[in-house]
Amino acid sequence: MSERLLIMRHGEAGPGYPDAERVLTSRGHAEVARMADWLQYRALDGIRILASPFARARQTADHVAAALGNEVETLAIITPDDRPQAVGDWLLEQATARPVLLVSHMPLVGALTGLLVEGRADRGPGFPTAAVAELEAEIWAAGCANMIRFTTPRDVPESPV
Repeated sequence: MSERLLIMRHGEAGPGYPDAERVLTSRGHAEVARMADWLQYRALDGIRILASPFARARQTADHVAAALGNEVETLAIITPDDRPQAVGDWLLEQATARPVLLVSHMPLVGALTGLLVEGRADRGPGFPTAAVAELEAEIWAAGCANMIRFTTPRDVPESPV
């Protein structure tokens, strides 16, 4: 049975120091809200939402969790400077049929996607802010995943309010 992994980059963040305390801009909140609305309709029952400890990733994950009625866990190994192989090793240790959403940062989101799909961390896609890569695999090893879709806020129509 294949497992599903969604890899999401945080929404647009403002400048600031230290980097870990940068927060979403109003545009960042809007693009993340759009993606959270879209994720509600993705058949992600029981999804496990994990976020980087950085403020902007946590804010992004909180938007998604509110839309899906889930909790957010913090995963310390998905900050911008972490190694994609360490995340791959962590994924291998997780034995679950539940889908997983990782909310993180560039360059990690691109490198992790490249590692899992292409087998090389230097071959990952560029992720616009709030973009989501949806992967499927039998095992989370290098080059063993298939990308099901790649969705950006521009691909999702605005919700009528």
